Amino acid sequence: MIEIQPTELAAIDGAIILDVREDHEFAEVRAATAVSIPMSQFVERFDEVPADETLYVICAAGGRSAQVAQYLEQRGYEAVNVAGGTGAWVAAGLPTLSGAPA
Repeated sequence: MIEIQPTELAAIDGAIILDVREDHEFAEVRAATAVSIPMSQFVERFDEVPADETLYVICAAGGRSAQVAQYLEQRGYEAVNVAGGTGAWVAAGLPTLSGAPA
């Protein structure tokens, strides 16, 4: 499985970041451009996953996102795990949002 560092991901213009943490985690803090599809809802919301795009999957520390990235790869998607997850993103001082999404 391919992994990317948060700083490398932040440099990719227009990257699709799928955040697979639960809603309360997403509301606490998230990468500024992340889209929420919690791992617990991923299979039922799979039709929301963009096709034909590289997908960058993020969670809190990298475990759940690695599982989802593997799931996506098995279905023919190009998926990249974000090493260190949102914790590493925040630690790197990259752009974040907090609060419930609009």
